[in-house]
Amino acid sequence: MTSLPSHTKKKLGLVIDLDTCVGCHACATNCKEWNTGGHSAPLPDYNPYGAEPDGVWFNRVHSFEVKRGDRPNLTINFPRSCLHCDNAACVTVCPTGASYKRSEDGIVLVNTDKCIGCKLCSWACPYGAREFDTDEGVMKKCTLCIDRIYNENLEPEDRQPACVLTCPTGARHFGDLNDPESDVSQLTAARHGRDLMPELGYKPTNKYLPPRARKVDSFDVGAPEELEPIVADGFLGWLDKVLSK
Repeated sequence: MTSLPSHTKKKLGLVIDLDTCVGCHACATNCKEWNTGGHSAPLPDYNPYGAEPDGVWFNRVHSFEVKRGDRPNLTINFPRSCLHCDNAACVTVCPTGASYKRSEDGIVLVNTDKCIGCKLCSWACPYGAREFDTDEGVMKKCTLCIDRIYNENLEPEDRQPACVLTCPTGARHFGDLNDPESDVSQLTAARHGRDLMPELGYKPTNKYLPPRARKVDSFDVGAPEELEPIVADGFLGWLDKVLSK
């Protein structure tokens, strides 16, 4: 079976803010667009416009409704992709060495030339982050866009995963979590970033920032039944009269 590196120089990964993710699926869409022509290309779609669409997606977004008694339900959007674990069982169960973890940056990848499609890695991954390409008969997964983050033809600010660059709310962050001075490490410390299912012992690199506590619930904020009319004088008063006709 495949062995894991004893040490990684960097620990590149994502920090995902569940407080600001709006579930727009922009990360999933841009990930699909970039990677279908990149390192793991192609990423097939099966019956995309039918009743049961399927295919290879490195990013998926799930939405959950949290019941709160007599208050409106709370929606939590949960993006999911490979977590590039320190103790990656998907790597250690691989019989051919196709799944491996890089010592230089901690990224977990699949060498499709060695993959025999046995699916042991997908069974070992508790996060459901492995994707089986039935066209090629091999496993594929998130690469953290290695063909972007090391591409010197791109501007430095563009050398980030496609999902991070496209997030409209800034809910996704990328960097070296082995560096305590990095933005992602400081953000994780400040917001108490958490591992997904830490009790399993896989030590995922990616962290999730929990939703912030609300000082005022939107359910408690209401307008009075009657509002005093606003009287505008001068030019604004004249303009209001004209527009009100």
